[in-house]
Amino acid sequence: MNFLFVHQNFPGQYRHIVRSLAAQGTHQLVALGICEAAEAIPKEVRYLRYAVSRGNTPNLHPLLLETESKLIRGEACASAAHTLKQQGFVPDLICGHPGWGELLFLKDLWPQAPLLSYQEFYYQPTGFDADFDRELQPPSDLASRARTRMKNANVLINLQASDWSVTPTSFQRSSFPALWQPRISVIHDGINTEVVRPDSHSPPLNLPDGTQLRQGEPIVTFVNRRLEPYRGCHSFIRAIPELQRLAPEARVVVVGEQTGVSYGRACPNGEWKDTFLAEIEGRHDPGRVHFTGSLPYPTFLHLLRLSAAHVYLTYPFVMSWSLLEAMSSGCAVVGSATAPVMEVIEDGRNGLLVDFFKPNDLAAAVTELLTNRKRALSLGAAARETVVRHYSLADCLPRQLALMQLVASRSL
Repeated sequence: MNFLFVHQNFPGQYRHIVRSLAAQGTHQLVALGICEAAEAIPKEVRYLRYAVSRGNTPNLHPLLLETESKLIRGEACASAAHTLKQQGFVPDLICGHPGWGELLFLKDLWPQAPLLSYQEFYYQPTGFDADFDRELQPPSDLASRARTRMKNANVLINLQASDWSVTPTSFQRSSFPALWQPRISVIHDGINTEVVRPDSHSPPLNLPDGTQLRQGEPIVTFVNRRLEPYRGCHSFIRAIPELQRLAPEARVVVVGEQTGVSYGRACPNGEWKDTFLAEIEGRHDPGRVHFTGSLPYPTFLHLLRLSAAHVYLTYPFVMSWSLLEAMSSGCAVVGSATAPVMEVIEDGRNGLLVDFFKPNDLAAAVTELLTNRKRALSLGAAARETVVRHYSLADCLPRQLALMQLVASRSL
């Protein structure tokens, strides 16, 4: 078959799929993206990059800026795809992430080619992420609701153009209008549980600041792509003084970029990390709190294997891969009692859940895991079992490939 993959940061969520198809050796695999490939891709994949030809229109209505940005990317992607068509390439299936606009016009080039889109989230003005954190998010008003409505313009166009869609979790599917949910399959990207696994004999790990971590130490881990409120950096940092009071020997390791945001608004004064650290200045021991920045993936997995308690907090939004990776590593997890986490963690069975906005409760739950190691190990084992049973690559990849065949054959 001829497959066309479209992803701004290719391979992205298609990492395992393209490797599996390439290994079969019977397909023509072509991919389009705007960025340099984020990792090595199989030699069987022809990866073509495209560039935008213009920027945003000066003085454009602010509510149109995001839509225009996606239109510009969609136009650039369509131009590259048109070149492929002129070269004789006809896809039997297009698989693409529509989030940045790249898919907007591909069905106009190949009307007969089935399109399977990877849908992550449909923005809602209330009840999900937009009005969750009243301390940091402005009250909902007409302007904010209008921005939310316009953020969905690209999503709706792509839902209409797609022959079928897929999303990683039931919570994410629930964000979409009821009209579209029956045409969205829920299949996670998959965690390679053979690679992401516990190791009770992990060697010591040296952090970038020179601190050495050893198996059996009271190590608390917290991971964000970027330290930001959407992923609870404020609640976690505010929990540090109480955590250190209850467990003064604990080492707190915070992984993630310390500038900018991936989701939500930027900090109005500097960076979020510095803002919340200033709140607890003089009330904690900074010598036992280690901000590592981003870590190479093998180092990140090594850290998870040493972790005695892992904290994952999030607004009602897209669930991070890092939660499932921590669970697959056998970490005892303290998570926020928010919908995406509650889909995976059952309080007291395979992890502990706390109120997102109660740092002292978070500190108490982490301390329980540090002091009651028997319970922590039991929760960690149950967490891994959850991932192996429901989110393992060995299960999810065949389901993804089967869905692709169904969409390609127009059997749905």
